[in-house]
Amino acid sequence: MVTPIEDYALLSDCRTAALVSREGSIDWLCVPRFDSPSVFGALLGGPDQGRWSLRPADAAAIASRRYDGDTFLLITRWETPTGVAEVHDIMPVDSHRHDVIRRIDVLRRVVGISGEVVFDHELRVRFDYSRSLPWMRQTGNRAEPELTAIAGPDALVVRGAELRADDHRHRGQVTVREGERADITLTWHPSHRKAPAPLDADAAHASTRAWWEDWAGRIDHDGPFEASVVRSLLVLRALSHRDTGGIVAAPTTSLPEQFGGARNWDYRYVWLRDAALTLQALLEHGFVGVAHHWREWLLRAIAGDAADMQIVYGIAGEREIGERELTSLPGYDGAVPVRVGNGASGQYQADVVGEVMLALAAARDAGLEESHYSWPMERALLRHAGEQLDEPDNGIWEIRGEPRHFTHSRVMMWAAFDRGIRAVEEHGLSGPVDQWRRRRATLQAAIDADGVADGRFVQHDATTEVDASLLLIPQVGYCAADDPRMLATVAEIERTLMRDGLVRRYRTDTGVDGLDGDEHPFLACSFWLVQQYAASGRRDDATALMERLCGLANDVGLLSEEYDVEHGRHVGNTPQAFSHLALVRAADALAGA
Repeated sequence: MVTPIEDYALLSDCRTAALVSREGSIDWLCVPRFDSPSVFGALLGGPDQGRWSLRPADAAAIASRRYDGDTFLLITRWETPTGVAEVHDIMPVDSHRHDVIRRIDVLRRVVGISGEVVFDHELRVRFDYSRSLPWMRQTGNRAEPELTAIAGPDALVVRGAELRADDHRHRGQVTVREGERADITLTWHPSHRKAPAPLDADAAHASTRAWWEDWAGRIDHDGPFEASVVRSLLVLRALSHRDTGGIVAAPTTSLPEQFGGARNWDYRYVWLRDAALTLQALLEHGFVGVAHHWREWLLRAIAGDAADMQIVYGIAGEREIGERELTSLPGYDGAVPVRVGNGASGQYQADVVGEVMLALAAARDAGLEESHYSWPMERALLRHAGEQLDEPDNGIWEIRGEPRHFTHSRVMMWAAFDRGIRAVEEHGLSGPVDQWRRRRATLQAAIDADGVADGRFVQHDATTEVDASLLLIPQVGYCAADDPRMLATVAEIERTLMRDGLVRRYRTDTGVDGLDGDEHPFLACSFWLVQQYAASGRRDDATALMERLCGLANDVGLLSEEYDVEHGRHVGNTPQAFSHLALVRAADALAGA
């Protein structure tokens, strides 16, 4: 039976991530980076695609779980007729930055609480998205068991528990009694290098817990929904690569937007839009240093001609992330194709320059000083945007249908020039401000003429349909939240895009996205509606919707991309940065209201 998406918890060392099921199985792990090939791929298939399972032998054992405070140390408590035990899962954070990643560790500590509990332990390693069955060999001894797996450039070493081969898998048992513990570690390293020294489990536990607690302790938040905000900010940090500064949209690929369908995408990359919005959320809660790190990443990624800027990059700024399909992974509950890479990297999305300029303006307002290259980069982006004013684009939702003049895209271009003007007027920077004012006015005239119909904003200039992205218009300062056009837009969104009280991105049956099938309400869009309600005086509606949305998080506070209201299930890649950053900004809007 397939594991529900909401049954997964996240482990992260801020270089890559693992997903652990409620049943104690690590079903997704890519090493050494978020976007590397998987070594455990059961998430997109089953056990044969690789997993690391550790759970009581008693099938009737009852599990409950939580994170240890404001960390990503996952504690799963198992209750059985013979005793109680816990598994403490953690990916140790190396506090240094490295040019080359030479080890990734996962530590699973089994702790006896009462009585005696016998755990079944199973390891199935499948390198390269389950395309490579490794060479497995025993490299330890009975006193210090060690199992090594090698295939091509990758090697894994599992230490701390005896495992024996059994039909392309390795199995064993771990028994703990009250007061006992057993530490089992998995270490990835490049296969051409000697295996790293065994992990100091106690030191790794202590330093990693302290690292997360120190980071969370610097969160500046004084408002409602504090626990959800803190966990969401922790998720955003967990998805930020410690070495490069790149912020991935999610640590997974191809979790479907429609169960059994083809809307399956790889989100393990850095979308400028998502990263810029994440940066704003972090800035609003006191993390100026993160802004510096991300701005340096941005400068490297888009260095050169602004006309060559992509909307999505690899974690270190790689440009080549072409989309391809894998047949080695059967897909989540059979949803195919499974995709690696993302074809959106070649799209033109006009709104992205706006999100980038908004984030850089927020960093400037927060006190981040300009570097030698930062303001010249912004000027180059505006120069290129000025050359694209009349170009149709693929929009915020990366439609694969015909490019359009999307209203949201034009508003974001307006915001880009507006922030450039403010940089000159309020911060004394130099630039062709009169030209930028003219272009801002040109965009406003086009939006007011072609982006409005029947007294409301519309998705694009050839339709009367609305789009959830229109909820962002007042957030960037284009108009007030209680502007009559916005109130009419909200009424139409409530009439046509709401499904059981949650907001879809747009109506897929219009054919605008060029794809077959339907999708579920998009969680970020519903959080945007919370912001709109709060800003337009509908505080009770805002609070009620916010409470419902926060209640959709799983038992450890994680949100996926979409939500299936009919079956009460998470849908799409998880955990989703877009959902969590939207939660943070919605909570801030409620606090401000």
